[in-house]
Amino acid sequence: MEGAQQQNDKRSSAVSDVGAWAMNVVSSVGIIMANKQLMSPAGYAFTFATTLTGLHFAVTAFVGFISNATGYSASKHVPLWELLWFSIVANTSITGMNLSLMLNSVGFYQISKLSMIPVVCVMEWILHNKHYSKEVKMAVFVVVVGVGVCTVTDVKVNAKGFICACIAVLSTSLQQITIGSLQKKYSIGSFELLSKTAPIQALSLVFLGPSIDYYLNGQFILNYIFSSGSIVFILLSCTLAVFCNISQYLCIGRFSATSFQVLGHMKTVCVLTLGWLLFDSQLTLKNIMGMALAVVGMIVYSWAVEAEKQANAKLALTKTSLTEEEIRLLKEGVENSSIKDVELGQTKA
Repeated sequence: MEGAQQQNDKRSSAVSDVGAWAMNVVSSVGIIMANKQLMSPAGYAFTFATTLTGLHFAVTAFVGFISNATGYSASKHVPLWELLWFSIVANTSITGMNLSLMLNSVGFYQISKLSMIPVVCVMEWILHNKHYSKEVKMAVFVVVVGVGVCTVTDVKVNAKGFICACIAVLSTSLQQITIGSLQKKYSIGSFELLSKTAPIQALSLVFLGPSIDYYLNGQFILNYIFSSGSIVFILLSCTLAVFCNISQYLCIGRFSATSFQVLGHMKTVCVLTLGWLLFDSQLTLKNIMGMALAVVGMIVYSWAVEAEKQANAKLALTKTSLTEEEIRLLKEGVENSSIKDVELGQTKA
């Protein structure tokens, strides 16, 4: 009976993991497609990415407030200084990515995003003493090469762009690691944590966003002429952002930051494919080969992580069995010792 219950729990957990990941992929790809239409010159030319991100978090914060007010979710205590620290790191990540995209070539921007996987691995090793098997390292390498082949084009580097890319990569990696550690440290759910961080990020990005966007593209948001179409796509982008933010926190709470990065490249493959289908983007043999290699790497990575989990579980079971055996022998030794003491008339009180 207990074994059947464990099997059901495992199956339920696996379904939840797949659901969280599917939500992240669908919402992330959807928001990229919506933003492409919203921001492209051929679309609505709304080029205020940082302010738009602030609106994303404002809508997410509103959803969190409604959820807490109606009792759907419970609010747990997290120290304000930790929330502020996380918000600073997250906002630095967003600003750094926007600046990196503006100052660097698309090729170097993609390389900087690919470098997040090894950076996350190193940071998890330094901060949490986490180690990776040879198979996991090999799978990560295959994924990085595959995505690099299909996304990296021209690679031009300049000093400002390089500094912004480094800041973006470090802050984004730290942000993803911090999400998982905060959830474990305070036993807080993904949505509850997001409800606490979203208002701080929304206020800061809505306040600072227009200035950052003016620096990025030389246009001020108050001069933008809104149309019914642009408003619809802004609302669509904000709605998808709620699901994207929630699923990101869900995924990092369930998987490691490294797994999130590796599986996240599935979104890159989806975006390239949808860009070819919907926006007449060019899809070359090099793109196809790179995507195929990336998918193979992701499959190998999933297998390697599962094999590592099973090996650790067996090791833990072996250690537990040995400990129980040692306890049994120790008890037998104590009992035998007591019998001998009785025989010798030396029983102690």
